[in-house]
Amino acid sequence: MADSDDNPALLVEHDPAWTARAARCLDEIRAALGDLAGAVGAEFDHIGSTSVPGLVAKPFLDLQVRILPLPSHLELAPRLGPLGFERARGARPDSPGVDRDIPRGDEVLPDEVWEKRLYVARERSVILHLRRSDSPWGRYTVLFREWLRARPEARQRYELTKRALSEQNVGKPDYDEYTRAKTAFLDEVQPEFTTWAQTDRNATNDGLSST
Repeated sequence: MADSDDNPALLVEHDPAWTARAARCLDEIRAALGDLAGAVGAEFDHIGSTSVPGLVAKPFLDLQVRILPLPSHLELAPRLGPLGFERARGARPDSPGVDRDIPRGDEVLPDEVWEKRLYVARERSVILHLRRSDSPWGRYTVLFREWLRARPEARQRYELTKRALSEQNVGKPDYDEYTRAKTAFLDEVQPEFTTWAQTDRNATNDGLSST
């Protein structure tokens, strides 16, 4: 996915219009998946930094669909193509988060739960992650979002990390190292946001709201 538009140094201040634009796009994706197996019970999420008010972000919306079974690209292409989405290709064969997520957590799980599909609508500045409904990553992205929304000090820590990583990765041909470094931050704070989700009264539905 190496592309000048995806430069990790391109951080901008939060735009309140991102929330409504993400909701409209998710509605379009929900309609496009239609009668695809698993679509009725799927979860549609606005995730990533653009989903957290007050947080700097790359001006690309990160959207997520949690669905089971995970559709194939042959099933997805004719549904997502008319919306401007095309299958994302990693800059390297092992680029994280393209065809599979980096396994995380201590739970023993089948290898296939880490599989995913990744699509990009470049003209719309949207990245779409399709994960299995039983993917820990799918759950953690939403918990992490809710934690950042609720905790200003956590949001500040993450912003400082993002700014430092952006400066370190200026001019690099891809952002794999940036992605792995952000994943390392997620590893570090995962005990905090999972504990928060279990104990804080604001973590409704175990932090799995899909807005």
